[in-house]
Amino acid sequence: MTSFLTTSSPVVSLAPGQLRRIHHLALNVKNMDASRCFYGELLGLKELTGDAVDDTLKELVATGKVANFITPDGLILDLFYAPDLEPPDPDPEKSFTRAYHLAFDIAPEEFDQAVAMLYANQIAIAHGPVTRPTGRGVYFYDPDGFMVEIRCDPAEFA
Repeated sequence: MTSFLTTSSPVVSLAPGQLRRIHHLALNVKNMDASRCFYGELLGLKELTGDAVDDTLKELVATGKVANFITPDGLILDLFYAPDLEPPDPDPEKSFTRAYHLAFDIAPEEFDQAVAMLYANQIAIAHGPVTRPTGRGVYFYDPDGFMVEIRCDPAEFA
């Protein structure tokens, strides 16, 4: 594979702002029921059903191979059932190769409640809660060992 940075051709790029937002994130999950409970019930994301499901995914949703959730800001989270899925390493402290974690923003006044919910449900905490110049955060694992973060901005909790 040739890197575009090593060619002598001028770089063609999108203008700043052309990419408006992240539309969706697709995760492979080993246990669909556990993952639906985790993202839907524990984290409170709304599961898309019926006409809210994209036409291209309706059959996969109907057969239990895909579940779709939507975040309050419109990001779609697609869960793809992969029963033979194994992480690159059984130790969740060792990061996946390309994706490190998925971060959800929360109002600062609700951050401690979210941390308490994680503890109450005996969710494995990877790091934190931590306070940094970039905000407060707590990192934990979904049922497949993928790291998830709940965070809030520093200006809001100062």
